Amino acid sequence: MKFMKSLLGLFSTAMLMPALAFADDAPTLSSGDTAWMLVATVLVLFMTIPGLSMFYGGMVRSKNALSTFVQLFAITSLMTILWVVIGYSIAFGGEGAYWGGLDKMFLKGVTVDSLSGTIPETVFMVFQMTFAIITPALIVGAFAERMKFSAMLIFMSLWLIIVYAPITHWVWGDGGWLGGKGILDFAGGTVVHINAGIAGLVAAIVLGKRKGYGKTAMPPHNLTYTIIGASMLWVGWFGFNAGSELAADNVAGMAMAVTQIATAAAALTWMFAEWIFHGKPSGLGIASGAVAGLVAITPASGAVGPMGAIAIGAASGFLCYLSATKLKQMLGYDDSLDAFGVHGIGGIVGALLTGVFASTSLGGAGFGDGIESIAGQVSVQALGVGATLIYTGVVTFILLMILKLTIGLRVSEDVEVEGLDTGEHDERAYILN
Repeated sequence: MKFMKSLLGLFSTAMLMPALAFADDAPTLSSGDTAWMLVATVLVLFMTIPGLSMFYGGMVRSKNALSTFVQLFAITSLMTILWVVIGYSIAFGGEGAYWGGLDKMFLKGVTVDSLSGTIPETVFMVFQMTFAIITPALIVGAFAERMKFSAMLIFMSLWLIIVYAPITHWVWGDGGWLGGKGILDFAGGTVVHINAGIAGLVAAIVLGKRKGYGKTAMPPHNLTYTIIGASMLWVGWFGFNAGSELAADNVAGMAMAVTQIATAAAALTWMFAEWIFHGKPSGLGIASGAVAGLVAITPASGAVGPMGAIAIGAASGFLCYLSATKLKQMLGYDDSLDAFGVHGIGGIVGALLTGVFASTSLGGAGFGDGIESIAGQVSVQALGVGATLIYTGVVTFILLMILKLTIGLRVSEDVEVEGLDTGEHDERAYILN
């Protein structure tokens, strides 16, 4: 009798094994991962408001300070709604090569119980929303002090849907073609920074230079704001990079470490470069260098080690310094706050060097070893850079030209002279005597 009971028990267990194995494979909620991602999401939102607002707001002239804050606040609100309505679905809704479809419009199927890996899908959706907020917000730095508020809102809306969301799917979405090629973009060097930087460069060229640019001094009105804003960006960026692991684990820990290391290396490199070429180190310089390092380490943060981080930080600090000073002056475009010089160039440098320093032989996370492997990965990185440059550049140009020929892009000359604070919002950030 005991033998029969034991035999029946073994038979029952054997029958249940497939079901148990399936249950083990099903995603389960991790409270630790969820807690970390809630914090990371708040940190990334903190990067835009107040971080980027302070950073950009301090660099413009006093008559345009309030308008810069208003633009970023409005972008934060507008991108939130658009992400819920359609952006999230295009980026993460399906398994197409080029876009995710419309199945998740209005967050259809995103419920309190749905998961994305080990965290609630709602948390993943809002985390990605904060990326969709800061990316168009970065573009503001290129056309600061001269775009109409109404045109800015329409342009940013179209740009999110037609440019940002599809490129996000290419790299991070299920079935995305660049992700399938093996591109390494841990936290958004291509998706966020190259994307925004190229769009900013096109916007600066299409709008033209600010009145008096090159003839009239246009110094930042409050560099204390700018350095405080850069400090907020530095702190918030840990959510940006370490949060992109979507888990509280060892990769997130290394991402945090290399983010700090690369940022410090870039800040020092820009400072010393300016000291050598200009004669004195400036607050704007060291703050800009820090942001350049943050940008460049973003795609690499889940793949490289500390020595790679130093190299990437130093390279980005020096090359972004040259871009924001020498290249801009040589080519003559008016990138008001160096959105392209820091984010575009920094993103390209970071994306390409990710392919170099991801090798285990160089202290990276082991995506390949040897010259052939490194060359292969760099070629994939270059493909991603090139595809983003072409697609973003062309579509951004088309969108801006349509708006220029219809409602107009630029404020009137009188408004530009008076300042956008009064001309666009009938307010002033400062009472002028």
